[in-house]
Amino acid sequence: MEALPVIDVGPLGAGGPEEAAVSRAIDDACRRFGFFYVTGHGVPDDHQARLDAEARSFFALPEGAKRAVAMERGGRAWRGWFPLEGELTSGRPDRKEGFYFGAERGPTDPRVRAGIPLHGPNLFPAEVPGLRPAVLEHLELLTALGHRLVRGLALGLGLDPGWFDRHLTADPLVLFRIFRYPPEAEPAGGWGVAEHTDYGLLTILAQDASGGLQVHAPGGWIEAPPIPGTFVCNLGDMLERMTGGRYRSTPHRVRNTSGGERLSFPFFFDPGWDARVLPVPLEGEGPAEARARWDGADPLAFDGTYGEYLLSKVGRVFPDLADDVLN
Repeated sequence: MEALPVIDVGPLGAGGPEEAAVSRAIDDACRRFGFFYVTGHGVPDDHQARLDAEARSFFALPEGAKRAVAMERGGRAWRGWFPLEGELTSGRPDRKEGFYFGAERGPTDPRVRAGIPLHGPNLFPAEVPGLRPAVLEHLELLTALGHRLVRGLALGLGLDPGWFDRHLTADPLVLFRIFRYPPEAEPAGGWGVAEHTDYGLLTILAQDASGGLQVHAPGGWIEAPPIPGTFVCNLGDMLERMTGGRYRSTPHRVRNTSGGERLSFPFFFDPGWDARVLPVPLEGEGPAEARARWDGADPLAFDGTYGEYLLSKVGRVFPDLADDVLN
């Protein structure tokens, strides 16, 4: 059975042969799987435990309390709670509910004043006062980790270590989700989340002990079970496009058959809103061979800013909300 590699990213940023070895391991994982686990990430275990506890307290609230922070109240910032089957993946309702967050930006921020979508304040429930500090700390910790990981990606691609931050992620667009999958042996339609790829640059996922994540590895579908103290990292469509297919955005899916609820915490570290997503200057290699995707899409075909690209995607996830707040 194939298994995703586990990489200690502690040496990233230190230079020297240890950092070079880590970058080679990341490069190999990105070429083979587009997925890998990371240890040595610097996020304290007690932080993740606190975030998990606060999230469970929120999802245990009555629906009326959760609707007070529903996404339709978040407007163009695209923040807040959505109910079970309120989000679509590949055109099908997911068997999960969730809460959307992003970088905290107040009304004086120029991007908020300009009405740029996905920029603004987060919504937090009054009934769970500990959720706000836990989420904002998570955003800070994982943004720092994202900068370290793209350093490793740059070195693995033979670029200078600051290439991504200089061209794309100096001011990254960071989005964070908390998802709850209800306990059910066979979700309606077969999957909590259907087969899909992530459409950004890099996803950093914390998952609870329930399991259920599957990855389409070269040899077929494999489990990506929870490993204590790790995050699961995977590449999005933009990185596949930038590398001409050297690095793959790998399909994955979720089924919760644990007998209890399942919580997952995906964090998306993406190019800045105005960043133009251009090919990475790779020496000695042409574009990878084209491959068929289940959705018929071609990640290599996009040309434009990341904000333009992202808006073309988010409306497919919440089409009714997009009609109300993004037009």
